[in-house]
Amino acid sequence: MIQNNILNLLENDARLTSQDLADVLNEDENEIKKIVKQLEDEKIICGYHTVINYNKALRDQKVMAYIEVSCTPQRNKGYDKTAQLIANYPEVDTMYLLSGDCDFLCLVQGKTMFEVARFVSDKIACVESVLGTKTLFVLKQYKQSGIVMNEPVQDDQDRLVVTP
Repeated sequence: MIQNNILNLLENDARLTSQDLADVLNEDENEIKKIVKQLEDEKIICGYHTVINYNKALRDQKVMAYIEVSCTPQRNKGYDKTAQLIANYPEVDTMYLLSGDCDFLCLVQGKTMFEVARFVSDKIACVESVLGTKTLFVLKQYKQSGIVMNEPVQDDQDRLVVTP
């Protein structure tokens, strides 16, 4: 029960200290440290991340694309072997096995569109069981991890009335 409470709190704010968690949960700080360490060791907590609005910062220094990958499952290994090969590339930020028209969805990052396209053609497409790929470049980010990235759209009430 306390583990779930810790996970919920950290999921919403990874900057919480062990003392903050102990205060909110009315628990001993050393016990919280022990539980968090155990969650990290068991790979239940896999990292602590910051959500960055790339529309405002570093716009021209990062290109993101979603790559749909279709492949043939391997005998006695299913999709896991192919997924492991692709996921180990540092350009692949996130990867999912899906149901539907494609098998995997990968979030890939690079400095330019050409760099991402080259990675897909030279690395992902060359994996033995990959049948095809489809690249979808991110043009603008509106929301990530529950956080809206853009300013609210201004209302059109400031426009002048046009009459015939």
